[in-house]
Amino acid sequence: MSKVWQRCFGWVRYWRLFGALAVVTVGSFYAFVGFSLVWLDFFDPPTSALQVQRRWERLIDPSYRKQYSFVPLERISEHLQHAVIAAEDGRFYEHGGIDWDELQNAMEANLERGRFWRGGSTISQQLVKNLFLTSGFGFLRKGVEFTLAPLAERMLSKERILELYLNVIEWGDGVYGIEAAAREYYGISAAQLSREQSARLAACLPAPRTRRPGRMHRYSREILRRMETQGW
Repeated sequence: MSKVWQRCFGWVRYWRLFGALAVVTVGSFYAFVGFSLVWLDFFDPPTSALQVQRRWERLIDPSYRKQYSFVPLERISEHLQHAVIAAEDGRFYEHGGIDWDELQNAMEANLERGRFWRGGSTISQQLVKNLFLTSGFGFLRKGVEFTLAPLAERMLSKERILELYLNVIEWGDGVYGIEAAAREYYGISAAQLSREQSARLAACLPAPRTRRPGRMHRYSREILRRMETQGW
């Protein structure tokens, strides 16, 4: 056999091995996510992938302090629940993980502006990103979100998805979940948040590490308007 053919067969074996490893890796990841979602239906997460990422990014920063306290949905102000849905996912109770109408609107808006500025992600997509992925990898991460969000919708109730989301998302540097955010910015519990405070906190979510509730005047008014439109 010539050296050319030997080299060709070597590349074939290499790619077959690479393909097998990729299948095993992807399969293991989805098996882990599936098992985790079953577990999360009964237990609260001690941490999340995004929290681990932030800790790693600030590994040598002694000033970093993590604030995270999980509270059940009934101990979270309904004003806050409504404000976050109005701000982040107005059709939360209607879609199955992906809001195709909102996604189309976001794509049209991005094309009109000539740049990517609106994502169209649902609460379910943001939840799986926080729990299992990171803030990087761009469109690759988005593709994985598209497969995980419907899976989460099948395995968890809407109430549990909202409860998990409100408890694990970022609300500032080292501030995770609404209980920590309410105490950090207003010195009260999540159950005590007013309508105005809730709208201001929801307005921070698109950029939680740079926005502060006290500065969210215009967007919080828009969120309050959306809440009123939806009957809240």
